Amino acid sequence: MRICGKKSSGNVTLPKLPAPQRRSAIVPFPVPHDDGSNSELPINSKEESDEDLIREAIERNDFLNKIISGKRLDDVINAMYNKEISAKDTVIKQGEKGSHMYISAKGTYQILIKNKVVNEFSDVRVFGELALLYNAKRLATIKALTPGRVWVLDRNVYQQITVGYNIKKQDEIMQFLMNNERLKVVGKEALQEVSGLLKSEFFKAGTQIVRQGDKGNKFYIISAGTVTITKDGEGVVGVYKKGDCFGELALLKEDCRQATVTADAPGVECLTLTRKQFVDHFGDIKEWEYINVRPQDSFKDGVTEHEDIDLRDLKIIKTLGVGGFGRVELVQHKKKSDLVFALKYLKKIDIVMQHQQEHVYNEKNIQMACKSPFIVRLYRTYKDNKYIYLLMESCLGGDLWSLLQKQKLRRFDEKEARFIAACVLESFDYLHSRGIIYRDLKPENLLIAANGYIKLTDFGFAKKISSRGKTFTFAGTPEYVAPEIVLNRGHDRSVDYWAFGAFIFELLTGRTPFRTDDSSHMKTYNKILSGIDNVPFPSYVNLKARHIVEKLCRPVPSERLGMQKPGIKSIKDHKWFLGFDWLKFAKCEMPSPFKPKLKSPIDTQYFDPFKKDNDIPPDELSGWDTQF
Repeated sequence: MRICGKKSSGNVTLPKLPAPQRRSAIVPFPVPHDDGSNSELPINSKEESDEDLIREAIERNDFLNKIISGKRLDDVINAMYNKEISAKDTVIKQGEKGSHMYISAKGTYQILIKNKVVNEFSDVRVFGELALLYNAKRLATIKALTPGRVWVLDRNVYQQITVGYNIKKQDEIMQFLMNNERLKVVGKEALQEVSGLLKSEFFKAGTQIVRQGDKGNKFYIISAGTVTITKDGEGVVGVYKKGDCFGELALLKEDCRQATVTADAPGVECLTLTRKQFVDHFGDIKEWEYINVRPQDSFKDGVTEHEDIDLRDLKIIKTLGVGGFGRVELVQHKKKSDLVFALKYLKKIDIVMQHQQEHVYNEKNIQMACKSPFIVRLYRTYKDNKYIYLLMESCLGGDLWSLLQKQKLRRFDEKEARFIAACVLESFDYLHSRGIIYRDLKPENLLIAANGYIKLTDFGFAKKISSRGKTFTFAGTPEYVAPEIVLNRGHDRSVDYWAFGAFIFELLTGRTPFRTDDSSHMKTYNKILSGIDNVPFPSYVNLKARHIVEKLCRPVPSERLGMQKPGIKSIKDHKWFLGFDWLKFAKCEMPSPFKPKLKSPIDTQYFDPFKKDNDIPPDELSGWDTQF
């Protein structure tokens, strides 16, 4: 176990938690200003005492103090507005979806769960804060006992603040880099990657940031304040301000500093990058022109299989699964009995009500274009007035979550875990090389094919990353989301590597490293933000397995295994996979420990029974689904 950053040995017993259940993902809600546009932030005037009350309440909150600070905290305080509350008013109602956070400033309030009073409070406190992240259902009712007053923050405004702040910061860094005569020759894409490696450092006034004659191994961009440049025998030769860079040659070679750079009062903030980090990411290059980013593979268009099959040609055999928007049925061709598929039904009315049209299109366009033995094939789609239908490959070995629960110790042995992890890694390699992030890795989204190999499915959260390189939508399953998703700082493919680390931990132990018993997930998010270094590892998890999990779950995205120059190959080359025959595996020639014993093409023994769906949705005729 690691405590305060130090490792300790000995047996570790994981805390007992309730029996595992299938985990639902957070339904992604469209983020305003994800494209970088930034409208005027609201400012609601208030007394200084009110500002202090809000600031103290946020800083005392275990969760909010990790995600709101500095300029963002000032903007949040400015944006919050006052709301008067009458006695008996319901501020929050259990079961409703929330979009506001509150801070109590005056009055006494009751907390009720299922109409039963469980507590009351009259102090200053934050409540309903989960609504800032996504469209979460309220887990309790908050009702006023006396007249009172609360400060309110809308989720859209909070996301406007955080997304706008991060995009502005990212664009500013890019501008700094593009203005540098030496660096701008490498092009925007490469500089985008350089910007993601930079770290912020603060230097007190009078600090000699670099000293003339010393060997240099770090590059600096001034993000706030000024520095004075001096040379021996010449005195002051210049002053650098915000946006100026120095030490860039140190990224290419061990450079001898030509001058001394000293921080001016009241101090200076710099964005820095060490030579080692630069080399890890881009290789040991000698000239800027040799910086390049890995080109993305394109999806190859080809003849779509089974495009001649009509919905009327299929008959339902059995329900394979039930999800948030519909269900999956095993279907068989009425005339060609050897043709068996999984048909996914999605209720159009639910898709529209939850603003999921874009994600359903992503699922169709991405999964249909994927032709990998490690990804479930999507052959074609259909639609009618009530449903969108996805005709997919059937994988009748069941899902990995069910298989995990059936293991004697509710965990896989290391050889089995390595095989499963390799299947996922191959699917990620295929997706990432095409600029796609997956964002919802978990055993529930993995199916076992007839050959025993594990296939990735459910592409509702998959997304092709834009030229900006990051997206801001909160997407994923709480136990698996990376810290930058919780912090709303924008994310890229590195979130899949974080999830992959948590996934390996779950394969080996039966649970994720960040699982808690908190149904609101606030404890889970706090645990994620505290990091993998504070997670105990059971003694049966060996050092190689522990090391790969820790390397994948680094808090800084650019430092995660897989994000350096070798890319995903650095994960395949890790000692935990030592001796694994990747070439044989990629051809599906390695015997699988999970090959199902199927009696026929419609054998559903590996799936749980489900009741017939009698919930027939109303028609949805808005016309958003023209391309299905």
